[in-house]
Amino acid sequence: MQVLNQRYPDIRIEGENYLPLPIYQHVASFLSVFKLALIGLIVLGKDPFHFLGMQTPGLWAWGQENKIYACMMVFFFSNMLENHCMSTGAFEITLNDVPVWSKLESGHLPSMQQLVQILENEMKMNVHMDALPNQRS
Repeated sequence: MQVLNQRYPDIRIEGENYLPLPIYQHVASFLSVFKLALIGLIVLGKDPFHFLGMQTPGLWAWGQENKIYACMMVFFFSNMLENHCMSTGAFEITLNDVPVWSKLESGHLPSMQQLVQILENEMKMNVHMDALPNQRS
């Protein structure tokens, strides 16, 4: 951003989040609530399997014996899944509302040299297009 601002002082650079599909947003929201409920059950020492008429799995019994570690594991694993659901990996560049680069389409980020070259080419094209006389039919 600093390099681009120095090279093109009149250019405006903005960043924003590129939202994932709604299904992934819902899954991330569910995981967030489920995480809190699970941590609450661990801390309180409640056995949800008993209420469901099921045998308590060994993993749950281990979690009851190691509450701090179990809560930390639930918290970090759940956050990892939530972040994965919300991350699109998008890096889109537009110049004058015209898309000039898409990580989603190309599969990779442009290098600084590529980025400068893309902007220079687009700005040259815009100058040439502005210099053309309006043709009326």
